[in-house]
Amino acid sequence: MSVLGGEGVVTARLRDQVATEDEVYRKITLRIVPLLCLGFVAAYIDRANVGFAKLQMLGDLGWTETVYGFGAGLFFLGYIACEVPSNLMLHRVGARLWIARIMITWGLISGAMVFVSSPISFYMLRLLLGVAEAGFMPGVLYLLSAWYPTARRSRVTALFMLGIPLASVIGGPMSGAIMTVLQGVGHLAGWQWLFVIEAFPAIILGFCIYGAVPASPATARWLTPQEREMIAARKDDDPPGPDAHRLTHALANPLIWLVGVIDAALLLGLYSVAFWLPTFIRNTGVVDPFTIGCLVAIPHLVAMAAMLVVGRHSDRQRERRWHVAVPMLVGAAALALSPLASGSLVPTVVLFSIANAAILSAIPPLWCVPGTFLRGAGAAAGLALAGSLANLAGFFSTSLVGWLLDVAHSANIALLAFALCLIIGAGLALAMPSKVVNR
Repeated sequence: MSVLGGEGVVTARLRDQVATEDEVYRKITLRIVPLLCLGFVAAYIDRANVGFAKLQMLGDLGWTETVYGFGAGLFFLGYIACEVPSNLMLHRVGARLWIARIMITWGLISGAMVFVSSPISFYMLRLLLGVAEAGFMPGVLYLLSAWYPTARRSRVTALFMLGIPLASVIGGPMSGAIMTVLQGVGHLAGWQWLFVIEAFPAIILGFCIYGAVPASPATARWLTPQEREMIAARKDDDPPGPDAHRLTHALANPLIWLVGVIDAALLLGLYSVAFWLPTFIRNTGVVDPFTIGCLVAIPHLVAMAAMLVVGRHSDRQRERRWHVAVPMLVGAAALALSPLASGSLVPTVVLFSIANAAILSAIPPLWCVPGTFLRGAGAAAGLALAGSLANLAGFFSTSLVGWLLDVAHSANIALLAFALCLIIGAGLALAMPSKVVNR
């Protein structure tokens, strides 16, 4: 009886300890994640609002789809070139300061798009926007790794990355309304007002994040000493490899390159939705920008629910590979079927909703992988390198779709190619070593 009683006491203590940890991490999440998520909302709106501006801008400036696709894609070349240097600087000066700098800079450059009048000026500003934003997402993931152990990281990464679909849920109707209501006001076109107004949230949030988000638990005044000790102990439970902090180890690690290639496959599909869904919907006969914006929001509402479910389930199961591979296969099937829906509104929205939800739900479990074997400068560089590789997909996807729309008047070949890439990416995800990534 005493043995059983002792076991009961131990079980109760363990239960209380878990409950206490849950409360502390819930407290942290409520304090820092909403602001970081809103920062991602602002980033993604400023990155992708050119897809809405295009509906008016091309006609006003006399540009082709190829000019738009190439310019939209140049963002990613600037992003790729500066991703690793930006994250190394973040590690040196602190995540809070550098993330704030990134947001304020990209807000100013995005607002400068109001002055675009030629393809060259469009190309230059899109390239500079990529340079300014480089390091934001891997920088935030690096910041979160200072707060959360790997066992909790998929769900919190999903909460942060809700900014991607939330940007379209908010930005779609908002962009359509701005372009409709403010067209011609103050001698500016609707697309010019779009860039001006949507630049302000990034600048404001940059200052907010600098003032409100501590760089690490050690500097968080709203945590008690006991809570800081508990967080440090949970972080120590994550077993880093012997070279986890080394920059050269991160850059030479084949698993980092594999994560980047898998994410590139995901982004090929994701950016076909982000940059081209407004055009696909308009091709079904819907012409009002506000209506298009509301319809674009639907696939992203579906994606928000899918990301939370998959991220939570991945953490509970302590499994990453299948939580990446299965959504990729579902997304591939939806993209492969999407050409059959060309010109038809409801099937287009349904298939892109499935594709978008599947693709986005695979990203948080994937981005938990680098944190299982990298720390410090190694983690900063590794996350940035994977992000750089992945964002090559952004340049090629936007450029290819724009060229195909001009030449073949259809993006079906590109969508089928992107579906094939997702299938290959799913196979690569299953090839990752389970003993390393499933933590």
